Amino acid sequence: MKRRRFIQTIGAGIVTSQVRPDLVMAREPLNPVRLGGPLFDPYEDPVQWVGGLKKLGYRAAYCPVAPGTELKLVREYEESAKRNDIVIAEVGAWSNPISQDPREASDALEKCIQGLQLADQIGARCCVNISGSRNEKYWSGPHRDNLTPEVFDLVVETTRKIIDAVKPTRSFFALEAMPWSFPDSTDTYLQLIKAIDRPGFGVHLDPVNMITSPRDYFNNGALIREMFDKLGPHIRSCHAKDITLREDNYIPQLDELRAGLGNLDYPVYLSELAKLRDVPLMMEHLETAEAYDQAAGYIRSVGRSVNISI
Repeated sequence: MKRRRFIQTIGAGIVTSQVRPDLVMAREPLNPVRLGGPLFDPYEDPVQWVGGLKKLGYRAAYCPVAPGTELKLVREYEESAKRNDIVIAEVGAWSNPISQDPREASDALEKCIQGLQLADQIGARCCVNISGSRNEKYWSGPHRDNLTPEVFDLVVETTRKIIDAVKPTRSFFALEAMPWSFPDSTDTYLQLIKAIDRPGFGVHLDPVNMITSPRDYFNNGALIREMFDKLGPHIRSCHAKDITLREDNYIPQLDELRAGLGNLDYPVYLSELAKLRDVPLMMEHLETAEAYDQAAGYIRSVGRSVNISI
C-alpha cells in the first residue's frame, strides 16, 4: 500500500512495524509517574543541576546541555541523572524541516539530526520536534497543504532521513502532534509509525494538541484512553498542560492553560500514564517558576486522588 493511502484509511488496524524490546507496557498498573519541568535557577555543573531538580521534587528533566557539548560533560550529566534516579525526558529540536525555504529546511534537518545524536548520547527518552509546516511566515503555523497526502509523504521521508543519519540505539525521534500538521490525531500517528517503519521512531504525546473540536473537548477522557490504548507501547515522553473552550464566542476557540485551570481529564491522563513504565510527564509553556509550582501542585493533588505517586 502506498503511503498516501494511509491518509484515506483512518482507524485501519494494528501497527505491525517493528517495536524494540524496551517499548513494552508494564504489566502492573499504577506505576509512579515522573514529573518534570524546566529549571529557572542557573546551574554550572551536574551537581547544581540535580540539586535544582530535587528542590522542586522533579524525577524527570529536560536535557541539561545543548548539541555540540563536549562528550565528557554529556556523560557526566548522564551519570549524575542515573545516580539520582532522574530520567532525561527529551531534547527539543524545534524547527521546520519541511519548510518551503530550502535553506530553512536544511538547517532544521541538521538541527534534528544533532538533537537526536545528543539524545542518544545522554540517554534521553527522545528527541522531539513537530513535523513542520508549509506556512511561509510562521514555522509551525497552519497551511492548506499541511494535511495533504503529498506532505504526509514528505514528513515520512524527512523523518527517515533524520533517524537513518543517526541510527539511535538508546533514544528515539518523535513528532509532537499539532492540530494542523501530521500527526493530528491518534490514527494519523499510527499511520506515520507504519509508514516511517523505523525502530528509532517513537511517540511524543501531548493530548491537548489533539483536542480540536468541542466534541473532543467535552469527551477528552475517552480520547485520552484511546491515545494510550493505540499508542501506549510507543510513547516515550508526554507534556502536561490544560485546555479550555471559550464560551463567549460563536466560533469554537480552544485555549491552552496551566494544568488545573482547564478541562483536561487529568485523573484519566495520570491513570493511563501510570500503566506505562517510566514515561516522563513534562510541564511546559509557563512563564514563571511560581506557575510551574502551581501546575505541579495540581498534578500531584490529582495523583493523590487516584492513588498515583507523582
